[in-house]
Amino acid sequence: MKCPYCKTDDTAVIDSRISEDGDSVRRRRECEECGKRFTTYERVELHMPMVVKSNGHRVPYDREKIRTGFLRALHKRPVPTEYVEAAIMRTEQRVIGLGEREVASRVIGELVMRELKRMDDVAYIRFASVYEDFQRLDDFRDVIQQVGKPKKKPTRK
Repeated sequence: MKCPYCKTDDTAVIDSRISEDGDSVRRRRECEECGKRFTTYERVELHMPMVVKSNGHRVPYDREKIRTGFLRALHKRPVPTEYVEAAIMRTEQRVIGLGEREVASRVIGELVMRELKRMDDVAYIRFASVYEDFQRLDDFRDVIQQVGKPKKKPTRK
């Protein structure tokens, strides 16, 4: 690692610690030449797959588009920001877990809908109405009825 002060390549790691979230390693380093200390961070670099749009165009995965979709659906809804961040992380983990170099935008949209359904019924309906391109009142009615059904509880024997 090159020293940011004197630009020498001769530095030594004097301490390493894993971050609280476990996603990075913090290293304290000391330059062998000038003696100054500095901190570096190591993180895993993940390559997100390309997104294949419905028209066949391929675009790079964009986390901000996912965030925008969540935030528009959740506008003025009582859902904490940390829930949104966690949902974005779960969505990205599922996309990465597919192990594909390309993922259809439809797959990502369905993952977002799944997360919204767990978080807030109104947000889910908002997102679904745009995502599924509702054209008739019946489209809304069908989704509202689906959301309004009581969730099945496991039966005990």
